[in-house]
Amino acid sequence: MSSASLLWGLLFGTVGVGFFMYGKKQQRAVPLVCGLILMIFPYFVSSTLLLVAIGAALMALPYFFRM
Repeated sequence: MSSASLLWGLLFGTVGVGFFMYGKKQQRAVPLVCGLILMIFPYFVSSTLLLVAIGAALMALPYFFRM
């Protein structure tokens, strides 16, 4: 694991906590689930490029799907 992967994982985990707290407070499923996945997925992805791509997609998902 490189230092870039660790820093991207930290960034996505922090954003995930924010999405999770927002989704829980507003009782909205999409930000809640995206927050959980953003906190967990960096542990399972080893490629930095794939980590950034998945993280960016998960961060954009609540913007496009408002439930």
